Amino acid sequence: MDDTRQGGGAPVPEPPPAGQEWPLPSLTKPSPDGMHSLFLGPRGLRPGWSLFLYLGMGVVVFFALSSFVRLIPSGGAGALWQTFFIYIVLVTSSFLPARVMAAVDKRQFGDYGLPWRGFFRKDFWLGLAWGVIALSLLMLLMRVAGVFTFGSVALHGPRILKFAAFWATYFLLVSFFEEFTFRGYTQFTLASGMGFWPAALLLSFIFGAIHLQNPGEAWVGALCAGLIGLFFCFTLRRTGSLWFAVGMHTSWDWGESYLYSVPDSGGMVTGHLLSPSFHGSRWLTGGSVGPEGSVLVFVVIAASWLAFDRLFPKSSTRLSP
Repeated sequence: MDDTRQGGGAPVPEPPPAGQEWPLPSLTKPSPDGMHSLFLGPRGLRPGWSLFLYLGMGVVVFFALSSFVRLIPSGGAGALWQTFFIYIVLVTSSFLPARVMAAVDKRQFGDYGLPWRGFFRKDFWLGLAWGVIALSLLMLLMRVAGVFTFGSVALHGPRILKFAAFWATYFLLVSFFEEFTFRGYTQFTLASGMGFWPAALLLSFIFGAIHLQNPGEAWVGALCAGLIGLFFCFTLRRTGSLWFAVGMHTSWDWGESYLYSVPDSGGMVTGHLLSPSFHGSRWLTGGSVGPEGSVLVFVVIAASWLAFDRLFPKSSTRLSP
């Protein structure tokens, strides 16, 4: 039987079975595959667009909130409080967009490395202790090498505790911002597109390169920052969260700036505890960079990798992006 109209044309469809109606044609048209694949992938919004939205929202939030810094008087201790406020804004600018993106991606905020149940828990306190011990080892190596002297106490009375608490809180904010920005949402999102370690290498390189913008910084210090950033990625991989990294980052910076009172990436803080001195080759002292610019820091980083690998021998059960 010929199933075409007379003279050729499209086939005539078979009639529906008895008792059934002809199906109605669809009134909606599927979206073009090209446009769909440009923005969406198998797991939702593509990583590049996710990062674009995240960073864009972060910039908007930062400029909107940082304008209030002018309300803080700049005279006297006001300069310290202005810097403190800016880091509150930076933390907000990194956390708030991630909450929005978590809703977009239908995820929990904790998936990006900072589950709140881990705050002030074992990994955080272990990280705090690790940072102080690692830095103390570095300062002892410099002392044994004859290039560093601890000096005398520069603060007295209540000022010791006041500045200790201020700088501990300040560097906790610094750690929240830097860890979440470079090893939180961005690491999670990039890893979904290129894999964990390629993303970690890229972001650690950027992290180290940004340190070159600090006054007095040098390439050795920037390399140190990049390697420590990569070590923090390693701790993220093994523990499943950033809490160890946040703790270690906080105590390392606090130990440099307040406890041992040495330059941190080329900068000194007001209200440090000691009055130390350096003498000798800048390859051992770190020069204007501080201990992070000393070649001895690479010994401490290598020791931290080996020790942490023994302490956390198994891969994390962290949810994959």
